[in-house]
Amino acid sequence: MSPSHIALLLVAGLAAGTVNAIAGGGSLITFPALLAIGLPAKPANFTNSVSVCPGYLASVYGNRAELAGRRSELLRLVPTTALGTLTGSLLLRATPAGAFQVIVPFLVIGAALVLAFQQRLRAVVGQPAQLSRRRRMAGMHTVVGVGAVYGGYFGAALGVMLVAGLGLVLDEALTRINALKNAASAVVGLVTVLVFTLVGRVDWAAVAALAPATLVGGYLGARLARLLPAAALRVTIVAFGLIVGGYLLITALR
Repeated sequence: MSPSHIALLLVAGLAAGTVNAIAGGGSLITFPALLAIGLPAKPANFTNSVSVCPGYLASVYGNRAELAGRRSELLRLVPTTALGTLTGSLLLRATPAGAFQVIVPFLVIGAALVLAFQQRLRAVVGQPAQLSRRRRMAGMHTVVGVGAVYGGYFGAALGVMLVAGLGLVLDEALTRINALKNAASAVVGLVTVLVFTLVGRVDWAAVAALAPATLVGGYLGARLARLLPAAALRVTIVAFGLIVGGYLLITALR
């Protein structure tokens, strides 16, 4: 790997870790970077999934104040997240990525619009505060489980989908929902690392360059998200979702 390739991956990793912690969509920075250094599409996807995991872990550490007091709740989400991620990862291993490529942009754009019009949608589906605890927990497990399947298969803008879905079933500040998103994303990342290390073609030299950079970016992004006002954080996540969805739609239509 040339010095220019290493420099490209370091910059991409730092940017992706920051973006993933704040909104999601960092894979659209690291994945093209891996393609640019010469990796084929599927090995690049496997390598990308392994590389961004440290960034998710760092964002959880950066969000530890927002996650305080949620240990038991998070532990109950781990099996749901792990099973969903395993399902998505095995689907990626068994099927061509193009089979899912057409619908992904609409999922991402839809999630961004759900977050943008969340208050109006809550008036239709019901305010989270009015839901019973059982329904809130069921909704949370459904959102995280479905998101984990998507994260194991493809993963771009997973954060946008999780924040949008969790915001419909949880009556909490957006910063706390974003922290929960980062925790779920970290579990998704750990499972994909395990699966793709065992059955995928991972370029470990690229991981060695990307992973430390995503680690730093993930921590910085989590701290930055904490400082943003709720309205600015919402606009940022929606904007990233629409940009990522638009990019994927253009790519799919080529």
